[in-house]
Amino acid sequence: MQKTWGFYGRAREIATIEKILDRGRWFFCAISGRRRIGKTSLIREALQAVGRGHKCLYVQIPDSDERGVVQAFQDAVEGVGATPDEARRYRTFADMAHIIRICCESGWVVILDEFQYFHRKGLAPFQSLLQAEVDRLRDTTEGGLVVLGSIHTEMSAILEDRNAPLFSRITDRIEVEHWDFETLFEMFGAHGIVDPAQQLFLWSLFEGVPKFYRDAFDQGVLTPAPDYRQRTLRQLFFEGSSPLRDEADTWFLREFRGRYDTVLRLLARLGPCSHGALTEEFGRAGTESEKQLGGYLKILVENYRMVERQMPIFAGKKDRKGRYAITDNFLMSWLGGLAKNVVASRMMPLGRPLAAADEALATVEGFTFERMIRQLTVECSRKDCGDFTLSEMVQGYWNSADTEIDLVALDDVSETIRFGSCKRSETKHDVDSLAGFDGHIQRFLETKDGRRFNGWVVEKALYSTTFSSDNRSHLEALGYVCRDIPDFRNLLFPKRISP
Repeated sequence: MQKTWGFYGRAREIATIEKILDRGRWFFCAISGRRRIGKTSLIREALQAVGRGHKCLYVQIPDSDERGVVQAFQDAVEGVGATPDEARRYRTFADMAHIIRICCESGWVVILDEFQYFHRKGLAPFQSLLQAEVDRLRDTTEGGLVVLGSIHTEMSAILEDRNAPLFSRITDRIEVEHWDFETLFEMFGAHGIVDPAQQLFLWSLFEGVPKFYRDAFDQGVLTPAPDYRQRTLRQLFFEGSSPLRDEADTWFLREFRGRYDTVLRLLARLGPCSHGALTEEFGRAGTESEKQLGGYLKILVENYRMVERQMPIFAGKKDRKGRYAITDNFLMSWLGGLAKNVVASRMMPLGRPLAAADEALATVEGFTFERMIRQLTVECSRKDCGDFTLSEMVQGYWNSADTEIDLVALDDVSETIRFGSCKRSETKHDVDSLAGFDGHIQRFLETKDGRRFNGWVVEKALYSTTFSSDNRSHLEALGYVCRDIPDFRNLLFPKRISP
């Protein structure tokens, strides 16, 4: 079992950065991704991998005014060797932009983190000042500028809007996504996390966000243990020194204005729900109109990417069957089970709110398990190591009547359609559940969408955290495909033997 924290995955992104550094000319690279996804660690690891001693100036831009940003810049310059008197010479945005150019011309890599704050009105003048210096650097051969940002639309507004000063200036763009499952299973294996239930529990909390797993490691809970659920929750969220106790309020909810917070809390409580159901609940929470709700949803979907509109497979964009759901596991878990119980723990003995949070998160895991299975299916197909080759994105299906299926996957080449039912516990795939699943499939095949698959091979797949060998044999004898988390791990690592 690994006793130190390592750097996991990101081989493709590191290779891209290495190519940028090897070009022998100045570059302007934008790296985007949600908070805590590892953007800073990525650029640091890539610079170390190249091993050429690139000098770096790293500045984390505060959500402040010009004075606060310049102060952060002064502190950063002092941190790389400037004297306090030298650092205090840089008093304006113009001074910052000028020194960035000087550093680049001297072969330094300048990194500006939280760059999206320059979209704010009070900080926006820096964009034009930086543009002037960037234009002088474009044909030089030394150094580079890297900007990191966590709010997609604000980064796009700064760098891609035709009217923005920095439009068409970047030379490279990298989008940092969650760890994929291959990386997660690698990390789990390094730390002895082989229990599929614990893997689902951790993924439901942290998805593929490296910083959260690092916090779990630092707190000593990224280990196998019979009481892993309560140990993890207590040490990461409920104790006074817990590192994630205020994470959501500090890094997510503080970004929102108006009643975005209300919308998110409703979605966390309701789970994926229709616009009508959300409108009804939103109306009960205040006096604002459906039109205002639509505005909030638009911002949460397009600007923050914290909410998505899920559509049943084969549906058009304007189909009214869409459902809204929170896309971020951490935020879903926080609002759906942790937030109110963490507050309650400040006023009552820890046992009750901790148990209540654990119970609420078990409900959240029902939603996240479906997402996990869909994403695993897509990843295995993309990497050509799965047992089903997708010809289009795997989705669920539901209609306004009485048909709902967790997973529908298509392989046009072999003319095979797979229907999936997802249950965390294998015992939930009982006689009544199987009969219901078969009924949903039959009703789908009788719809207009379903009739196009007449003559195709129909697979009925059951998904669970884990299947016992006896139950698997029983279900497979009844004609069902059984897949669990160890199956997917073994598909991604075919040479490894399941423990």
